[in-house]
Amino acid sequence: MKKIWVSLWLLIVMCGSIHADEGMWLLNEINKQNIDRMRELGFILPYDSLYSENQNSISDAVVIFGGGCTGIAVSEQGLIFTNHHCGYASIQSQSSVEHDYLKNGFISQSMEEEIPIPDLTVKFLRKTVNVTDRIISAIDTITDEYARINAADSISALICDSLGKDPMVYADVYPYYASNVYYLQIYDVFKDVRMVFAPPSSVGKFGGDTDNWMWPRHTGDFSVFRVYANADNKPAEYSKENKPYKPRYVPKVSLKGYEDNDYAMTIGFPGSTDRYLSSWGVEQRMEYSNKPRIEARGIKQAIWKEAMRADDEVRIKYSSKYQMSSNYWKNSIGMNRGLSRLNVIDRKRKEETAFANWLEQHPEKKEKYGEVLTLLRKGYEESNEYQQAATYLLEAFPAGSEIVRLARSVQSIDDKSSPEDIKKVMEERVKPLYKDYDPAVDEKILAAMMKLAKERVPAQYLPQIYRTVDKKYKGNYEKYSSDLFRKSAFSNYDKLYSIVSNPGKFKKIGKDPAFELALSVMISFFELQQLMGDSEYNIAKGERLYFAALKEMYPDSAFSSDANFTKRLSYGSIGGYRPYDATWFNYYSTEQGVLEKQDPNNEEFAVQPEILDLLRSGDFGMYGNGKGGMNLCFLSNNDITGGNSGSPVFNKAGHLIGLAFDGNWEAMSGDIAFEPDLQRTISVDIRYVLFMIDKWGKCPRLINELNLVR
Repeated sequence: MKKIWVSLWLLIVMCGSIHADEGMWLLNEINKQNIDRMRELGFILPYDSLYSENQNSISDAVVIFGGGCTGIAVSEQGLIFTNHHCGYASIQSQSSVEHDYLKNGFISQSMEEEIPIPDLTVKFLRKTVNVTDRIISAIDTITDEYARINAADSISALICDSLGKDPMVYADVYPYYASNVYYLQIYDVFKDVRMVFAPPSSVGKFGGDTDNWMWPRHTGDFSVFRVYANADNKPAEYSKENKPYKPRYVPKVSLKGYEDNDYAMTIGFPGSTDRYLSSWGVEQRMEYSNKPRIEARGIKQAIWKEAMRADDEVRIKYSSKYQMSSNYWKNSIGMNRGLSRLNVIDRKRKEETAFANWLEQHPEKKEKYGEVLTLLRKGYEESNEYQQAATYLLEAFPAGSEIVRLARSVQSIDDKSSPEDIKKVMEERVKPLYKDYDPAVDEKILAAMMKLAKERVPAQYLPQIYRTVDKKYKGNYEKYSSDLFRKSAFSNYDKLYSIVSNPGKFKKIGKDPAFELALSVMISFFELQQLMGDSEYNIAKGERLYFAALKEMYPDSAFSSDANFTKRLSYGSIGGYRPYDATWFNYYSTEQGVLEKQDPNNEEFAVQPEILDLLRSGDFGMYGNGKGGMNLCFLSNNDITGGNSGSPVFNKAGHLIGLAFDGNWEAMSGDIAFEPDLQRTISVDIRYVLFMIDKWGKCPRLINELNLVR
């Protein structure tokens, strides 16, 4: 009897957690339970004004910005607001020592001054189609998990191919609920995107690495772009003849602000979560993925930072790379800290115990789900060593030393390639990699990464090239790296092109030391991938069946699918939080925080005098908070993750009040375990965005495009 009551208690605990405000919900799947909770929190609109398949709605204004962020269309002339860190690579691409838009910001005072950004795209979701029946009916009798996955992929490809090959349309079929549901997503792809406004990094990155993932925050994390279309308001390649795009929907922008406990919702494209990950999966993530990544990136970033501080040209080249690497590095640190602090592995084990007890009480379910926990345990435990080795090699080489990536970039070229094909690959794929590349910096990175991999990766998994290097250089990786960069054609684009484009010299590429290193590393990855094959099979099957079983365990519960970079809604409230004993964080920050933190001798907190004067003046006008100050950032308990950067935050009436840009340090475990009392979304207040555009940028033309609500 005691065992039954313990099992029942565990079920209640799990079910209760599902009913919390956790969830990155598919807008086309919002149910009565979700809407009732939204109403309870304060939402006042009819739901079809938020999402509808038959009429234009608020969610139509939310876009994929670039390859991994969210943005929001805010004007009838295609103006897009997103985060500064989302636009950072674009800002960096147009920067130079003479025109340092990273340091000084960028302001266009007319549409003619807006700068086209090559290769930047903005995608508007046009349509979502449920294709589950078509796929599941064809694969449901397949018992081999790999065959099942391959069949689903093949059918998905056929569905997408049936739409044609329009370069201005992107379509893909996404699996949801651990590959138990499938949706086709169709996007309009706009390729003429221009930079309109960017604050200086002293605003857009205020606090740097120190404040990243932290609260209180005082970062003006925003940038402004514009989407252009052809004469028919359709997506088009860049042309001077293009006109600003008129979106299907443009939300109102609120100057009213917000109060504690006010309703808040985000719509965006969250990248990846693993809320249903097993205890063994959590352990692998912490010990065999995050820890190697933390160590390798810490070493690499220290070398980058030293070089960036010594040379402005290097700083501009590596600023975007450093930001992207550091963001995930600090996330991994915070995730491990949060998972440990919140005892997530123990909680997962209790959930697994509840699942096992449910199977015991329902013998008829054993045939279908009886092997689930065994599959998961074996899959993760047997692949831990391989995963650790693979992570170290990944971080050391493809994600570490850039010359390895450069060497891999010419893989598609061989001695049978035509001059036209060679030119196309070199100019479109290879040459852009050299724009922000410094061989002297990378030489130091390679030496450090070679040493790290040698110390951390078991000998049987190391690339074969280590045998040659260790024999010839006696473990002196600095000397090896120096020789490689001196001899390799990949350290200089012009030298590389002269060899690749010359049939008589092409054979030299195969003997180039950087090419030999890259090939050896790639072979090691393939070997590790083969070793992990059985484990990955067990994990894929176990996770699919585990989620299906949870749906049967809790038939009355609303489950949200793990994030997969498709459009989602999260709802919650504005509010502060208690990170630890005797401490309370307020739900908003003000300009006083910048004045308190600013430090001209610290690059992360140095702010231009004219901006400090603006903040000290107190002349905030309609952008003020009604208390003599101005709100800069605010907190809400919305459920977001990477990819949500730039997501609009709306109030109860669907008016824009901010842009989400970060999470809080104490809840970095959120991708795996949501903590409603602790997890917070950090957003930049839209009034601070408009203040910087208007008062600092003196750019009222952009303010005049917006539909402001006072």
